[in-house]
Amino acid sequence: MSLDPAAPDQSAPEPPDLDQLRSAYEELRAADLRLDLTRGKPSASQLDLSDGLLSLPTSTTDAAGVDTRNYGGLEGIAELRAMFAELLWVEPEQVVAGGSSSLMMMRDVLSFLWLRGAVDGERPWGAEEKVTFICPVPGYDRHFTLLQWFGIDMVTVPMNDDGPDVEAVAALAASDPSVKGMWLVPTYANPTGSVCTQEVAERLASMPTAAPDFKLFWDNAYAFHHLTPQETKSADITSLATAAGHPHRPLVFASTSKITYAGAGVAFLAGSVDNIGWYVGNLSQGSIGPDKLNQLRHAQFFGSPQGVRDHMVKHREIIAPKFDEVDRVLTERLGGTGVASWTKPAGGYFVSLDVVDGTASRVIELAKQAGVALTPAGSAFPYNDDPRDRNIRLAPTFPPLADVTAAMEAVTTCVLLAAAEKRAE
Repeated sequence: MSLDPAAPDQSAPEPPDLDQLRSAYEELRAADLRLDLTRGKPSASQLDLSDGLLSLPTSTTDAAGVDTRNYGGLEGIAELRAMFAELLWVEPEQVVAGGSSSLMMMRDVLSFLWLRGAVDGERPWGAEEKVTFICPVPGYDRHFTLLQWFGIDMVTVPMNDDGPDVEAVAALAASDPSVKGMWLVPTYANPTGSVCTQEVAERLASMPTAAPDFKLFWDNAYAFHHLTPQETKSADITSLATAAGHPHRPLVFASTSKITYAGAGVAFLAGSVDNIGWYVGNLSQGSIGPDKLNQLRHAQFFGSPQGVRDHMVKHREIIAPKFDEVDRVLTERLGGTGVASWTKPAGGYFVSLDVVDGTASRVIELAKQAGVALTPAGSAFPYNDDPRDRNIRLAPTFPPLADVTAAMEAVTTCVLLAAAEKRAE
């Protein structure tokens, strides 16, 4: 849930003056902190939850009797595909289980679209004069980096509590045939924690587009990463798109990277049967098969879709207190000051902090000098350009709880100091 910037609380005490804040900041620097809130990485205690994988698999053949040590099976083993098909609201034939990185899958899909074109396209995207993607902001920096590497133009729309500004998306997609797709983290978005509602998803699935091969890159990275017992259900974009007559529009990505081992998980692609056939056919030009042994150990480790859900409750027990601590410190130190607003997500890996316009870069530099590493300013925007220089992404999952407290105390001091400096200009 996003919090709008609040007006200063007239009943709140006066914030510390500039001299007081400078003195507090010098004390911070003298503390010689070494803290890091830059990336959304699982902590060691989260990774420990999956150490049962190290004694698996207990056999080398999958449920179909296929020897997983050998070549073949580009689409992945059947039992793991069936397991995640249920979790992603599709049929097993609509899922590919691949290697450890969904980001690599995204790059492959873009490469195939660029070189070969889509199943519903007229020509390869690389043959177009220009290709443009819609990017909700704040958003995921690695999505933007990948598009920039391809030379794909990016246009932004606001990310709201219920998903992207769907009216803005629909207008862009309908008016310009160079607009070939959009990124979206639909559930517990990076970094805002927003959740795309069923109504917004339905509009995205059904809206007219000038490009016949318009694609929704539906990155369901955090669909199972709940921070409360009230688990939010992701919109069933594949069914919505099929019902709207656009079955090939969504390309759904997911992975176990933040569920089991970040460097040794399994990534998934879901979509129409034709899209899956298109992906596997293109993949076959450079691959003879994924790591099926790793897929088999994951299938045995989870046992069922419910096994995945139960495993994620253990993750929630570890990381939810860290998010509560971020909110506690922000509320105690910045609440009522009018200098910041922030999100209190129900899931995912991030908190999005908005500070006084024109001060995010200064806050991050002050924090760096005080020994607290934050994601660079502008990272949640294409080309690293936050036009208001106000957004800061906080990633509290990796550090121990005590370090989260220390880091947030430092960050809030930097926010207050940057705001005071701005007032004094």
